[in-house]
Amino acid sequence: MPVLRLPSGLRPLRGSARRPQAKESPRGAQRLEARTVTGQAARPLADEAARRRIREALDESQLVEAAAGTGKTTVLVERLVAILEQGLGRVDGLAAVTFTRKAAGELKLRLREELDKRLLALRAAGVADRRTRNLEAAISRLEEASIGTIHSLCAEILRERPVEAGVDPGFGELAEDEAPRLFNRAFRSWIEEQLESMPPGLRRELARLTAGPWSSRQPPLDRLRDTAWRLVEWRDFPSSWRGPDFDRGEQLVDLAARVERLADLLRHGRRGDILRRGLDRVVELAAWIARARELGVSGPNGSGAEAEGGEAVRDQLEARLVELQRRLSGYGAPRKGRGGFAEGVARDQVWELWKRLAERLEEFVEVADADLAALLRDELAGAVERYEEAKNSLGKLDFHDLLIKARDLLRSDRTVRAHLQQRYSHLFIDEFQDTDPLQAEILLLLAADSPEQDDWTEVRPAAGKLFVVGDPKQSIYRFRRADVVLYHDVKEMLADRGVEVLHLTTSFRSVAPIQRVVNMAFEPLMTGDHDAGSADYIALGEHREPIPGQPGVIALPPPRPYGSRNLSNREIEACQPYATVEFVRWLIEDSNFEVEVPDPDRPGHRMRSRIRPRDVCLLFRRFLSWNRDTSREYVRGLEAVGIPHLLLGARSFHEREEVEALRSALKAVEWPDDDLSVYATLRGGLFAFDDELLLLFKARHGTWHPFRGPRRAREDGEPPEEFRSLVEVLDFLAELHRRRNYRPIVRTVQEVLARPRAQASMALRPAGNQVLGNAQRVCDLARRYELAGGRSFRGFVEQLDEEAERPASTQAPVVEEDAEGVRIMTVHTAKGLEFPVVILADMTAGLSRGAERTVRPEDGLCAMRLLGLSPQELLDAKEIEDRREEAEGVRVAYVAATRARDLLVVPAVGDAQRKGWVQCLNEAVYPPAGQWRQSEPAEGCPAFGERTVARRPHDYENQPEMSVRPGRHSFPGVAGEGGDTGHDVVWWDAELLDEEPPASYGLLGEDLLVEAGDDANRERFERWRRHGEELVARSSEPSVSPVAVTELECEPPGKSVDVAIEELARSGRRPGGKRFGSLVHTVLRDASLSGEASRIGELARLHGALIGSTAAEVTASAAVVTAALASPAAEAARTSQRVLRETPFLLPLDGEAEHRIVEGAIDLAYLDDDGGWIVVDWKTDLGDLGTPAGASRDSGVTRGERYRRQVRWYCYALEQLTGTPASGRLVLL
Repeated sequence: MPVLRLPSGLRPLRGSARRPQAKESPRGAQRLEARTVTGQAARPLADEAARRRIREALDESQLVEAAAGTGKTTVLVERLVAILEQGLGRVDGLAAVTFTRKAAGELKLRLREELDKRLLALRAAGVADRRTRNLEAAISRLEEASIGTIHSLCAEILRERPVEAGVDPGFGELAEDEAPRLFNRAFRSWIEEQLESMPPGLRRELARLTAGPWSSRQPPLDRLRDTAWRLVEWRDFPSSWRGPDFDRGEQLVDLAARVERLADLLRHGRRGDILRRGLDRVVELAAWIARARELGVSGPNGSGAEAEGGEAVRDQLEARLVELQRRLSGYGAPRKGRGGFAEGVARDQVWELWKRLAERLEEFVEVADADLAALLRDELAGAVERYEEAKNSLGKLDFHDLLIKARDLLRSDRTVRAHLQQRYSHLFIDEFQDTDPLQAEILLLLAADSPEQDDWTEVRPAAGKLFVVGDPKQSIYRFRRADVVLYHDVKEMLADRGVEVLHLTTSFRSVAPIQRVVNMAFEPLMTGDHDAGSADYIALGEHREPIPGQPGVIALPPPRPYGSRNLSNREIEACQPYATVEFVRWLIEDSNFEVEVPDPDRPGHRMRSRIRPRDVCLLFRRFLSWNRDTSREYVRGLEAVGIPHLLLGARSFHEREEVEALRSALKAVEWPDDDLSVYATLRGGLFAFDDELLLLFKARHGTWHPFRGPRRAREDGEPPEEFRSLVEVLDFLAELHRRRNYRPIVRTVQEVLARPRAQASMALRPAGNQVLGNAQRVCDLARRYELAGGRSFRGFVEQLDEEAERPASTQAPVVEEDAEGVRIMTVHTAKGLEFPVVILADMTAGLSRGAERTVRPEDGLCAMRLLGLSPQELLDAKEIEDRREEAEGVRVAYVAATRARDLLVVPAVGDAQRKGWVQCLNEAVYPPAGQWRQSEPAEGCPAFGERTVARRPHDYENQPEMSVRPGRHSFPGVAGEGGDTGHDVVWWDAELLDEEPPASYGLLGEDLLVEAGDDANRERFERWRRHGEELVARSSEPSVSPVAVTELECEPPGKSVDVAIEELARSGRRPGGKRFGSLVHTVLRDASLSGEASRIGELARLHGALIGSTAAEVTASAAVVTAALASPAAEAARTSQRVLRETPFLLPLDGEAEHRIVEGAIDLAYLDDDGGWIVVDWKTDLGDLGTPAGASRDSGVTRGERYRRQVRWYCYALEQLTGTPASGRLVLL
């Protein structure tokens, strides 16, 4: 056989054996050397000196600030290998602390690989000395190295010294999801006791929770439980909060008097007055105060009972005042209105009284909140203590206990401290920017050069012992206690005590255009103000050149960002998901874009390939917004277009169809009397009986009960054939009910899935991997429930229901990392990961949420918002804490942008810059204002149109195009030693994205049918699909199509009607536009035909206030209406026997294939002396009737001809509906 030798670097194309070569070749791959630029040699690293020092200066402790993608894990492993090779430390004396278990596992693998490589390299060079012996010893004992999370290190210390630490030698660790369940049980027993005694803070808060419009999905006690859990997470900060100087009784009396004074004035106003209507809640509260006073005075109870009842009344009054302030501020604030308010009561007087009350309410709420927060914190501390008791009784420690106990042990016991400092010769700490004060204290005490020092802030690290890697620009876990201010303080402390600070800047991850966008966007925002939590910005150094023939950064505009008039976040949220899905579809199916991915055949090398679903990641700032899952529409869109996806850590786990079906089945097993659960099980995705069969069974046998239903169906022998399958399923549910508490819970769950062969159907559904993972997750929850001590099937079902009712449920499915599919995750989940293509989603999410807590470690104080209550310490520090939260938001955006390797896609509205979590990138994405309409063709992209907004309101129709023009926009950079730093951004054409994905129905089993080669099944499938398509097509055609008269471009049937034109005296200076026309027509509708000037003016002011008209529009509308009612047409109408005004109509058009219905409203119609209708149409348009009409400009129809055609349609409709002939008159006002 002849042998074909391929040139160096050329590999045979690998593809699916079942896929034709003609289809495979376009997705061929060009293989590249790792970290090299195509066609160029690797450039020298700008930070090579720092990297060399890390490898070689092993006798000095170092803190390395490694920017995103700079290879911090690589340098950490290289230093580890060098220490072991030189014999400066043994494996069992090393401790490497990572942020996650996954990172720890990867670090162990990398260390083993590098040790093997180094040993092989020395042997190949003929070296056989102490270095090889050291490496061999390290490899043989590698499992003895302490490589793991900070929690695993602390657990190791406590297990070694349990007596000194004061813990049970056989203590168990509570899993992350077990600790909240144990706390729930402890809280339940605690709150039952508290409800008996009702301490003041709890009583006041319950009054507020029951008075406010809180979500019905989370009852007040559940909100209290979640608040107490937050205190559990910060229990190592035990200091109480300071209460403000607050005389609640005196302030309540003062505010009640102010409310009643204002209500007395408001009662004189008309009910329809805008100010009176806006302050109705004040009147209601005053009435409640009066009733409470009457009950207090005339109550039959003695003084003790009256005092107790008085406290309850004061609590309710406080709650109602707080609710009043919240309802009447912001968007709910009342409007002053115009004109007189009531006889003897001036509007200004009422408004001034309200403004003074609003100011006092705002002051009261702030102080009352701070007072209640301090009270509530001290009272909820009892729930924290009850949780501690529950853990102690079980011999359990949660993750936080591991840190607290280890910290206390190191701080208090010199002998233990000395032993551990000697045991760990080297400490390696990764992601140091995400550590909290507790973790920092533990690690620095272990690194100290002397056991005499027990104050971590005074520690001097031993020479060469400490190696810290971090990046303050990527500190994004403030909500998990990470503190970038602490990082800066520790960094300065270590630098002052001999620790060398190094910087890694060369990033191997992103192509140059992405790095330049990141540098341009974030360098001005990261100012280095350490007090405000801002990081020092060090620009990313370039290493990778862009992939030729395609952009590196794309701006993706939502195609329909407008509401009825202005840009709207609601509309952006509605259209951005399907626009993103359409772009992803084009990227994967139609584009020729390439990305660099690892070469599976040559480890350490990379190759170029066409984009696959797994190469794309959608990054979200949040998954939950006002109890709404922000990822849901993206997921549905991807499923609709048949693109697989993996949803990681989404908050809608319990809302997934497969999980809801499984929960319903488990409830039916536990409660067979629950008809709704049984019906949901039978009708849902597991068994899928149709409604007709279920209702027929219920009608014949009276029940679906799993015990009684089958028994009644068998009264006359075997059940009918049509019911046999249903009866078998009911028997199955009954058998599961009998055996549910006599076997493992997971076995019952598995049988529920196995009986209908649910796994097979789930695998065929869109995103089958995800669906199967969700089902498997329920099985995992069952196992964990039993391992945590759960004893009953009912308890497990109730636990599932409790988690489903929580808006923040975060159960994540189990999925294979290598599974195909677009990754969907939050930025926090993506931390430490990278993806060839990153698309930023949910652009309306805010940059920050404002101050949530303030921490003073030196005082043991953490003051946080509880149930919306800000303690006094947080109020005092609000300005600086708000700045720190905003700085955190900037860092989140930085982390998101630096996840991309080859393509970064940023959402951006074409008409204006918008605020949100991606606003940090605006300056690097939007061209200068004068260059928005200047763009060049974009290489590798489809042909673009002229605008990046596909749809706008009608008000914008005749305006010049103002959006950023689609195409490539160039941004100049600064020329220097590193070359030009300019970059390009391609703005996408919104018209190409303005297409909603099709609805997704049924199974995706066509590929399986094709591969199976079963012609009979294939034919059956085709018939089923065609039938479904026909049904959908017929259902998609409307039986009736309504059309407005103003939209008709044809003449009415029959004889043409003459339309007379009557033009009244008009002023070209008066206002115009749609709002003015609406105001005139509304006043004409309500005004009497007699034309009373005073009444017309009053109506104009009223309707003008309702629609926000200007004073000039109100005055002009009154004059126009007065003139209209004095016109000959109105004069004739006043003397007519029958008059129609503003009369709506619907007229079916017979004999049309489209089955249209004409709808409209006739301004005025009256019967003349001959008995015929005269139809009058008022027009406020100031335009020339001879000019072309807007929508029909191309057809040559003038404005006047269009108006006359509308009047002829009104005449035709009135004649058809009444049987009386009609003629028209067009009156120009």
